[in-house]
Amino acid sequence: MTGKTGDGEETRRLRFPFGPIHPALKEPVSLRVTVRKEEILDVEVALGHVHRGIEALAENRNLIQTLYLVERICGICSHSHTTCFIQGLEEIGGITPPDRALYLRTLIFELERIHSHLFLLGIMAYEIGFDTLFMYAWYARESILDLFEMITGNRVHHSMNTIGGVRWDLQPHMAEKIEGAMGRLRKSIQQIQQAFQDKTVEKRLSDVGVLVCKEARELGVVGPTARGSGVDMDVRRDHPYAAYNDLKNAFDVIKKREGDAYARTEVRILELYESINIIHQILEELPHGSIRSDENVLRLMRKIPEGEAVSLVEAPRGELLHYVRTNGREGLSRLKVRTPTIPNVQGLRPMLVGCEIADVPVVVASIDPCMACANRITIVNTESDEVRVVDISELRRS
Repeated sequence: MTGKTGDGEETRRLRFPFGPIHPALKEPVSLRVTVRKEEILDVEVALGHVHRGIEALAENRNLIQTLYLVERICGICSHSHTTCFIQGLEEIGGITPPDRALYLRTLIFELERIHSHLFLLGIMAYEIGFDTLFMYAWYARESILDLFEMITGNRVHHSMNTIGGVRWDLQPHMAEKIEGAMGRLRKSIQQIQQAFQDKTVEKRLSDVGVLVCKEARELGVVGPTARGSGVDMDVRRDHPYAAYNDLKNAFDVIKKREGDAYARTEVRILELYESINIIHQILEELPHGSIRSDENVLRLMRKIPEGEAVSLVEAPRGELLHYVRTNGREGLSRLKVRTPTIPNVQGLRPMLVGCEIADVPVVVASIDPCMACANRITIVNTESDEVRVVDISELRRS
């Protein structure tokens, strides 16, 4: 393609595919990038390469089976999905879990946030060629996976939640181990923070992939991506769930104004300290008593009537929403999941325009995308304005 600059000089533009399978991208996503020399002029983002049809599958299972299905939407934030889903069921069924169960759900939530943020910090280090920092961040993350295994017996999919409470209790010796692990982890985070404050690292990430606050609000981006642009939002504070209403004085909502890749990284580092503070308070104030309803979970499931609910949680990547509509016959008539990556991926275009080609992996990684969570079947032909509706029967065949 050819064009002309303001002074009439003829220039050449090149449009090339970046992905869907690319060594610099950890999951399949297709970017169609238009450049002039090294400068990015435009970007189109195409999803849909790992669609799994989980929402359609959920409508053919009972509520207990669906609980384990939604846990598999994402391996990093599996507990976020089950909590979001189970909160919707409990609201429809008028079920109130014991206080101890709500605190234990919150404990796993914050451990999951630490695990997810350390995972992303390692990825960011890898993308800028700092492999030692990548390995150190993931080494620190291992201690959280060990805690998951100690508490639930599982390192990735924890199976913590059940209707009316949680499945696993916290024994006194476990609380001591968690306290010890948090002390060691705080020191590791301080070292990771110092490494990211190195002038070379800071220069590589600063003023790259900028998303200003006004644009972040208009696009509806969420989580650390929004807070890195100065948007003051956090579901834990604004719409408390689980035990967060009791813990609202234990943490601050971290924000940065710069809106670049470095700001988004800094927000995640500082949120690690806040998660440790929350965990300390949970261990200090953990209520006594049962961890779930005395009634059998199958009987609870059968009592859930026909109804609908919208449930929100603050997953590690941002606001996660589940719309749940039960059919009154132990199953669902509709499940709709909006993961944080869906709104955040819309911010990629303004972030990338004006950057150089070499910045693409860093900017994409800085929003911490989870493509397996985000892929949905929505087909819109922007050139012909054709809209194609994909119904449930077609999804089941795919």
